[in-house]
Amino acid sequence: MDKQTEIEIEAAVFRRFTEHLRSNPEVQNIDLMILADFCRNCLSKWYAAAAKEKGIDIDYSTAREVVYGMPYDTWKDKHQKEATPEQMKAMKKIQAAKNL
Repeated sequence: MDKQTEIEIEAAVFRRFTEHLRSNPEVQNIDLMILADFCRNCLSKWYAAAAKEKGIDIDYSTAREVVYGMPYDTWKDKHQKEATPEQMKAMKKIQAAKNL
């Protein structure tokens, strides 16, 4: 496979992945962090970092809008729920394990 085709496929996968996340807002970021060790915010940070590597200055807020498909505060107001005690316990356990 040539490099351009590889890039186009990766871009298509990214678009499909972000659309999947947008279509499933009931999946909370904390659940993603607990299960997969990344969330929408991580993806936004990676997006901004990749842009920076290419000399493009995209701030975190703009990167979040790319991933969330809307301003983060709007998404948060519409979809984010307060973390349950069980979620917080699981997240703390993961964070503690990383600090070993």
